[in-house]
Amino acid sequence: MKPLVYVTRKIPEEVLSRLQENYEVDMWPKEEVQVPRDMLLDKAKTADALLTVISDQLDEELFSQSEHLKVVANMAVGYDNVDLAAASKHGVAICNTPDVLTDTTADLAFALLLATARRMVEAAEYLKRGKWKSWSPMLLSGTDVHHKTIGIIGMGKIGTAVAKRAAGFDMEIIYHNRSRHEVAEEMLGARYCTKEELLAEADFVVCLAPLTDETKGMFGREQFQQMKKHAIFINASRGPIVDEEALYKALVEGDIAAAGLDVFHEEPVSPDHPLVQLDNVVALPHIGSASRETRLAMMELCCDNLDAIFADRTPKTLVNKDVLNSNR
Repeated sequence: MKPLVYVTRKIPEEVLSRLQENYEVDMWPKEEVQVPRDMLLDKAKTADALLTVISDQLDEELFSQSEHLKVVANMAVGYDNVDLAAASKHGVAICNTPDVLTDTTADLAFALLLATARRMVEAAEYLKRGKWKSWSPMLLSGTDVHHKTIGIIGMGKIGTAVAKRAAGFDMEIIYHNRSRHEVAEEMLGARYCTKEELLAEADFVVCLAPLTDETKGMFGREQFQQMKKHAIFINASRGPIVDEEALYKALVEGDIAAAGLDVFHEEPVSPDHPLVQLDNVVALPHIGSASRETRLAMMELCCDNLDAIFADRTPKTLVNKDVLNSNR
């Protein structure tokens, strides 16, 4: 009998066909609507594997009720939606999808920086609403990106990829990370500094840190007030890293000039959210890795990880390696 895989979002036929070769597949049939919590719990009870996305909350309640569950293939680099301790306790392997989305996410982060700096979304709406009546010297003038200072919080693989793009714009690169990144320093001329130094010096502050207990709420009123008045803040990591009320106040009171946001505390974010309503905010619906090529590569990696588990091999991107000692 084939193992049962429950897929929590509709996936392309080419990936579904691959899964169906080796598994019984049950799939939530909608792309843009989250599977209801009660249904997820019910489906997990009989599933041998789950293929999930970042908005699916996988916790003690789910793992304790899922006696057959062996593996979760989480389609994301981050796994803050998963209670790793609970997963390991119940012998469930958790796999993620790093590396395959690095450049695509870096492209988006830097595009968000460019769009915010040059007021591209605001300008496009200005044209569409028929407001463009004449050319004038300072019409919708933004700020240059080239030769400015970019401060990257979180110099992991994506942060390093953003730094490479910044180097192409002749930007000065400074960064703050849990540890020094000597390769980035040597290859890109990046300079390590404290978080306080970075906030004071950077023209663009780009947050690419993972969501942890230490980074949750890392950007608050104090941090925005430490930034330059003309600074632009970019968040392409996770919403809860930022105090959204503090960011809103910083933007409307002039502590910083603008923000580009791909993530929010609660997703999907309401179009009525105060930050979304501001002209000096470029807001995106968490599309960091959203190129067709990359999303397919992420799904293929999920499939690879499932295949490894059911062939008694170690998955390529196992997160909770302590589960290998489980007898489940």
